[in-house]
Amino acid sequence: MIMPRGSDQLLLPVNPFFIALTLLLAFAFMLLPFGRHPAIPDLLAVVLVFWAVHQPRRVGVGVGFFFGLLLDVHQGALLGQHALAYSLLAYAATLVHRRLLWFGVVEQALQIAPLFFAAHLVALVVRLAAGGMFPGWWMFLAPVIEALIWPLVTIVLLAPQRRAPDPDENRPL
Repeated sequence: MIMPRGSDQLLLPVNPFFIALTLLLAFAFMLLPFGRHPAIPDLLAVVLVFWAVHQPRRVGVGVGFFFGLLLDVHQGALLGQHALAYSLLAYAATLVHRRLLWFGVVEQALQIAPLFFAAHLVALVVRLAAGGMFPGWWMFLAPVIEALIWPLVTIVLLAPQRRAPDPDENRPL
């Protein structure tokens, strides 16, 4: 994995079970009954983009499509609405992952924000094309919140991969 400039810490390899666990926890968060307020951030999309950027060989379009279908079934939305949005989101994140990792987390959040806007816009267009109602202008607040929580999600999801800062005889690296 390419480390950002100025980063002096190497990361341990990520455990595939940790990736699956975080995706399942984010999906479980999306299943909580928050109501239908359109400004609620899509935590599953944030975690999906994070892993598509940091582990593009393990998490990609297929994982996005799968979780999108599960979310469509749960929410009773048009089948494929979230699947299309998550697939495009994972594809776009995979496209920019090499360039994105050269920046710090704040700059990454600024570059990821248009991807979140595009994903919400795709879901909106599909909803409106199927005869749904416009959820209101509050829905454009969700991508802003998702971009704002990107640094926190990055710190939390990279924490298990960080090496101990002080090596000793038991941890030589």
